[in-house]
Amino acid sequence: MAVDKIVDCSLLYMYCDPAVSKTCFDFHEFRVMAITTFSGVLKRLNPPKGEEWQVLGAACKASPEEMFAEMDATGVEFGIMPAIWVWSQRDHTLMIEHKNNKVFDVVKKSEGRIIGGASYNPFRIKESLEAIDIAVKEYGFKYVWFHPISFGMAPNDRRCYPLYTKCMELDIPVGMQVGHSAEPLTSEPGHPMYADDVAIEMPDLKIILTHTGWPWIDEWCSMIWRHPNVYGMCNAYMPSGFYPATFQFMDSPRGRDKVMMGSHAYGMTRWVKECNEMPISDKAKQKVLYDNPVKLFNLKR
Repeated sequence: MAVDKIVDCSLLYMYCDPAVSKTCFDFHEFRVMAITTFSGVLKRLNPPKGEEWQVLGAACKASPEEMFAEMDATGVEFGIMPAIWVWSQRDHTLMIEHKNNKVFDVVKKSEGRIIGGASYNPFRIKESLEAIDIAVKEYGFKYVWFHPISFGMAPNDRRCYPLYTKCMELDIPVGMQVGHSAEPLTSEPGHPMYADDVAIEMPDLKIILTHTGWPWIDEWCSMIWRHPNVYGMCNAYMPSGFYPATFQFMDSPRGRDKVMMGSHAYGMTRWVKECNEMPISDKAKQKVLYDNPVKLFNLKR
C-alpha cells in the first residue's frame, strides 16, 4: 500500500539551489567522495573533468517552486530542511555552510510545508547558540542538525553539550549523523553508541540519529530501542540500498514508532517510490513515513 501523505525529514537546502552543490566540490573531501562513494553515479553521468559536483547537483531542482511542485506530485506534505554545516578536516574551515536566512526564505515561500532547522559549529559555540536562538524564536525553526564526525568529535564530546542544553531549553530535537562518513573524514566518532552517554545524562533531550548508523546498524537500533527520547532517521541512502536489519527494525514493535525517513536531496520522486515499495507492513510504513515525524516535530498546517 502506498502512503497518501509523506514527511521528508531530510530535505536539504541544496535540493532547491543546486549551485550550492558546486561549492562543496572546491574541497578535497567532496572530490574524493565523487570517485568513491558516488562512483556509480559518476560513471553513469560521466561529467566533464571539474564538473564532478553533478553527482549531487544533477538530482536537484532549479528553484523552490520546482521543489514544491514535486512535493505536490509525490504526496510529500512536509519537508524538514535543516541548515547543514560540515567541516573540512583538510582545510580547517566549513566546506558546507547553509545560511539560516536562506533556509528561512524557502520556509516563507512554502506556506507552511517546509520546516526549517539550524546547525551547529562546536568550534564557534557562542555564535552558534546565538544563531539557533534567532532561528527558533524569530524564524520558527523546529530542529537543529549537526555533523560531529566532520569536526572530529563524538556526540559525547564536552563541546557538544552547550547545544544539547540549548535544544532542551527551546524544546526542539537535535539530530546528528552517525555511522561512517561518505567523505574521507574520521568515521570512528560516528559509532551510534556514543549517543548513549548523552541520552543517559540528558534523558529529556530529543535525539535523532541520522544516516541509518551503517555499518554499525545494531548499535543504531540499540540506542533507539533502549532510550525513550532517541529516534532514528533513514536518510542519505535510498531504501533500495538498506540492509535487511534496517527493515526488520523499522517493522518491529521496537522500531516502528521511533524511525523516520529522508530523501537527503538524492531525488524526491525516486525516493518516494522506493519508500512505498519497502518490504515492511502497511502499519509500519504509515508510521515511519508520516505519523512519527508529525508527532516529533509537532507538524500542523
